[in-house]
Amino acid sequence: MASQGLCPSIKNILLLDSEGKRVAVKYYSDDWPTNNSKLAFEKFVFSKTVKTNARTEAEVTLLENNIIIYKFVQDLHFFVTGGDDENELILASVLQGFFDAITLLLRSNVDKREALENLDLILLCLDEIVDGGMILETNGPLIAEKVTSHSLDADSPLSEQTLTQAWATAREHLTRTLLK
Repeated sequence: MASQGLCPSIKNILLLDSEGKRVAVKYYSDDWPTNNSKLAFEKFVFSKTVKTNARTEAEVTLLENNIIIYKFVQDLHFFVTGGDDENELILASVLQGFFDAITLLLRSNVDKREALENLDLILLCLDEIVDGGMILETNGPLIAEKVTSHSLDADSPLSEQTLTQAWATAREHLTRTLLK
């Protein structure tokens, strides 16, 4: 999916739990057109990497003509997938940026429970890192700052707010209307 090798692209970013179940995933490629094919890919990647020791440093593997960079932290498994012609260092910088941003947003308490409680922030993180397969940002602290600024900006358009923020904004507007 890389444009003649000029611009690196990401096929997907996966955040799985210690059993290989989805926590947060985002696909940017049509390589897996159905939900079943996506689940099968996630299960395949998890089964091939679960026995490795990717806790201190990110690891690299080539599976089904895809380069996969991955790292495990407590009960979460982080994966970034690119085509077999992508640069591993660029994919690793995406993974590290995602991991650093999540670590900052979850206040260094990177585990499944905390991730599920802050799923909206994680999904915003994914949106800040990659758009349509194109890498936008790899600096973890900057990604976390952008995500938290989204979370604090109640005057932003509803299309840019999370569901919880949209409900809070609607409630505020309704309250103001009723009190007038």
